[in-house]
Amino acid sequence: MAESDWIRPEWPAPAAVRALSTTRLGGVSSGPYASLNLGDHVGDDAERVARNRALLIERAALPEPPRWLRQVHGCEALSADGWRAECEADALVSTRAGEVCAVLTADCLPLLLCDRAGTRVGAVHAGWRGLAAGVIERALERLGAPSAEVLAWLGPAIGPAAFEVGDEVRAVFMRADTAAEAAFERICGRWHANLFTLARLRLARWGLTHIYGGEDCTWSQPQRFFSYRRDGVTGRMASLIWLHPGAEHNDTHHRSVSG
Repeated sequence: MAESDWIRPEWPAPAAVRALSTTRLGGVSSGPYASLNLGDHVGDDAERVARNRALLIERAALPEPPRWLRQVHGCEALSADGWRAECEADALVSTRAGEVCAVLTADCLPLLLCDRAGTRVGAVHAGWRGLAAGVIERALERLGAPSAEVLAWLGPAIGPAAFEVGDEVRAVFMRADTAAEAAFERICGRWHANLFTLARLRLARWGLTHIYGGEDCTWSQPQRFFSYRRDGVTGRMASLIWLHPGAEHNDTHHRSVSG
């Protein structure tokens, strides 16, 4: 795994904030999990998953192992200082340097958050169920920063051209906010949902105006990304964010880098 295998968010994050999103490249897994599968719950060989996770820690120079969650497509958001192994939640936030917040995805939307002061960060796993349940809102509550001071980055997820959903999914979002109509398009008799638009709408309703990313479709790039909707049996990618130990908290913004 080389740095070129990662996605580095293009957002004006402060110097203390480090973030990255992995692709499927650069690991040791094989078959449908080739090659950097970081999910330990998808049927891959446990030793290879452990090696992939160790490679991530080493090559990204993570200050601590990521605080992995047992994701359940819900809306629970935890603070990293209360994290325990196998916690069931879909978002994690931190205010302490060195605590690496992480979420795993393979079509669902990974969302990274930070404040302009570089004192708070968060990672969110947002599939359509989590979005509808309010996982973004719960994560922002847990983050505890004024909306005008929060930056958000949308990582790789299934794009609207591939994400077919039923009438019931659209109805759930429309009941909550009629503006969600903009996130659904009828194609050949089926609704197609745009996770990026749904997330942007939720963020905007919370008052966020600094929203970045949302360009990469996992389904349409099989050489680069895992996709559950495309392949069924597949691996998982990670999106990570942390406060760099020793970095000064200030308002000097730059492109976020890892390590």
